[in-house]
Amino acid sequence: MAADEAKAECGSSLLLGLPEDVLELISGHLQPRDLCSLALCCRGLRAAVATSEKAWLAQCRRLGPPPDLLPRWRSGVRSYSALCRFLSAVSPLLGIWVHQNPELGNVVCVLWGFLSVAACRVIPQELGPLGLDASPLLWAPVFEIFADLDGAPSLLFLHGRDLADDFLFPGAVRSLDPAANVLLLEVDARPSGNPSPPSKSHLLPHSRSFSAASEPKDSTLTKTLCRSDTTVALRPSPPPAPPPPPAPFSRLAFGDRRRLLDLVAGKVRLKVPQDLAAAPLFPCSPTYDDIAILADRRLSLIQMHKLNGGHMDRKVAESALSLSERNRIRRSDEIPCSRNTTTGRRRNLFSVAGYVKDGLKQVMGRSSSSLNSAGLISRNRGSSGSGESKHMPVDEFLRTGDMIGLNLRAAHMRLTTYRAWPNMHDNRFALYKLPLQDPEAGREYAGLWGGTFGWPPGRFSEDKPGKALFFLLLSYEEAEGQLRLIATKILEGTHYVLHPNGSAMFTVKVDEPATEPFPWVTDGDSVHVEVKHTCSGEGIASGYGFRYPGSKPGSLYVIQNGLLAFVWRESKAVLTLQRLDLEELLKKGERVPSLPPIDNFAYLTKSYSNVFAGLPSNSSCCSTSPRYG
Repeated sequence: MAADEAKAECGSSLLLGLPEDVLELISGHLQPRDLCSLALCCRGLRAAVATSEKAWLAQCRRLGPPPDLLPRWRSGVRSYSALCRFLSAVSPLLGIWVHQNPELGNVVCVLWGFLSVAACRVIPQELGPLGLDASPLLWAPVFEIFADLDGAPSLLFLHGRDLADDFLFPGAVRSLDPAANVLLLEVDARPSGNPSPPSKSHLLPHSRSFSAASEPKDSTLTKTLCRSDTTVALRPSPPPAPPPPPAPFSRLAFGDRRRLLDLVAGKVRLKVPQDLAAAPLFPCSPTYDDIAILADRRLSLIQMHKLNGGHMDRKVAESALSLSERNRIRRSDEIPCSRNTTTGRRRNLFSVAGYVKDGLKQVMGRSSSSLNSAGLISRNRGSSGSGESKHMPVDEFLRTGDMIGLNLRAAHMRLTTYRAWPNMHDNRFALYKLPLQDPEAGREYAGLWGGTFGWPPGRFSEDKPGKALFFLLLSYEEAEGQLRLIATKILEGTHYVLHPNGSAMFTVKVDEPATEPFPWVTDGDSVHVEVKHTCSGEGIASGYGFRYPGSKPGSLYVIQNGLLAFVWRESKAVLTLQRLDLEELLKKGERVPSLPPIDNFAYLTKSYSNVFAGLPSNSSCCSTSPRYG
């Protein structure tokens, strides 16, 4: 035992003898969890790791925003270890999130703010003559998550609009799963003594040991302990019963969930001051130092969150819900006068039809429930397996706490995908993570691309002043022993949707060259078109209705300047694409008003037009898109 202790002491002394710059280099090759495990080896290493700002700065460089911003972010938290706690918790949220509705596209990008992450929705739109290089990308804010002084990502603000005013809706962050693929907006019940529970996010393990490293030890307490005292420790008092787990919001019926979200949002909303409404959500320009504005905005929002709390009393909620229920019943009981004068003969006439209709409903309900229990559900119904057979009463849910408030939860769920598009639930207020493949050798074109129809790219006519912007997710998939490149539509800027979200705009076989040459010799600037690579495949076409599009032969051409062009063989319609850096486009973009808060987070109503922004309706939706015959 003495030899082992000597070896451990020798190893730790070697690490403790290293300069802090060397410890910083070692930390850069470790995960945050590994650094915390290193601190558990002995008291000396615990103190060294806890007090080494450079070691935690190296961790922040691996996780966070541009390194030049980290010193500015450090000024808003207690230490670099607290900053690392925030970065490791929220970094899984970065990226692109989507929803099936509306079918034009529901694309939300999460990017770094200032000691925060900001979620922004890309608005379906048309591009001007200069394309993405000069036309600002329209976007609307969805939510923000801020770090507190200890680095906990516990402060949530939803964005929304009511009538002509912008509002913020404070809430809490319940949990952030490191492998999150679903973002859920919920209402949670909380004890009155803890209206804003700490976030159960991906916290750095053993973080309490760092705060304990500097606490003074009571030597008299350790000296007074003797062998006889151990008898007390062997018979400890029974621990108190743990509190019951909070009731899951998902067990409520859809109507109750919607009413609770609307009710809480209406009670906790905060009017945005004019100076905060005009302030940016994230650094927008490399030439203009807006960090000071972002820092002041963060402090103001944290103060607003502390004063409001983002919660309401349970009894107030019960009274409001019961009042709304009584009003609903009273409205349903108010029968128009014309209906009151219906004769008994007419009622008897429809009684048989009503009996048959009710019977059919029961048969269909049983068959659909049996299909759900067997897991045989359609793609539009999601992949949740069996349906909810029993819902929790809303009053039972409210009784689990004294206060209720808005809550954001990032969870990992077992989801299936079809051509890189996740199969989604149609009754959850949720956003779904879009799986992005990284480009690599042999799969160079994976990622997010955008473009318009027509050739030359960017050429417009007087009767067509704009072209619909398409966002496509390009991903690779092996099928029947061949590598295929699939272009999945996630956004289109037409006035009325042409194809559903998640449709494959084209699919090509990577190893099968095209048999036909590129139809055009020059581009819009009379520059010769240089074709570097070709693939043959199929492009989307009119099929059996909206949900079941067909396909027609086509070819993909890789041309100069990193552009891709897919050409339908018969119609010669061409879709020209360029790789997108969505974060940079948002920084150069233009902010537009949001929807009401719940719809702004997840728009569940089936829609085939642009609900996020008003678009002119005097032009046809096919004017900027091809006809497939």
